[in-house]
Amino acid sequence: MTGYEVLRVFCGPEGEHGNELGVVRDGAAVPERADRQRIARELGFSETVFVDDPERGAIDIYTPSVRLPFAGHPCVGAAWLLGVDRLVTAAGAVGVRRADGLTLIEARPEWAPGRTLRQYGSAAEVEALEVPPPGEWIYAWAWQDEAAGTVRARAFPGRGDGIDEDEATGAAALLLTAELGRTLTVTQGRGSQLMTGPRPGGLIEVGGRVLPAPARPTGGAAS
Repeated sequence: MTGYEVLRVFCGPEGEHGNELGVVRDGAAVPERADRQRIARELGFSETVFVDDPERGAIDIYTPSVRLPFAGHPCVGAAWLLGVDRLVTAAGAVGVRRADGLTLIEARPEWAPGRTLRQYGSAAEVEALEVPPPGEWIYAWAWQDEAAGTVRARAFPGRGDGIDEDEATGAAALLLTAELGRTLTVTQGRGSQLMTGPRPGGLIEVGGRVLPAPARPTGGAAS
């Protein structure tokens, strides 16, 4: 059996909600990409991260259907779990800092997988959306308070791999922040919270609260 841990990334202000992340600490035990993809599919989280070198912060990220060079919620979760100041992803090195109980990463917008950023007129419109059919990765958003930089968002990956809606999506929030060019507080999904902002050198920071998820029954993915 391949051991794994589960974290909740981008929890709300009181520790509620958050997007579950599977973490296989001993990535060396699963060296083949095909096996990693199979495990990620069996676990069924929006993303599963394999730790290849905990001291260097080297990680490898998978959805249930594809490998990702970079993704926000796996990086934030892995940085919190490993306690490192830098991560190494297939896209490049990701800076890490911690402040006020938050774990924050900084990355380049071009590393983020493509998403359609679709603005709506009100938070109520976003909340009322039905899950669209597969085919397009949609990040639906609206201002809650434009002057304050607060946003209501929902994310629909559209891959047809069992993840109809993503509870909290760091890469999409990063892209939205790059497009708007300002600091944001994003409430996504049921009530997860992401904090973002531009950084020097064209980087974007995204972060939030991370907590361990409740223990699961044994019997996870087979190695």
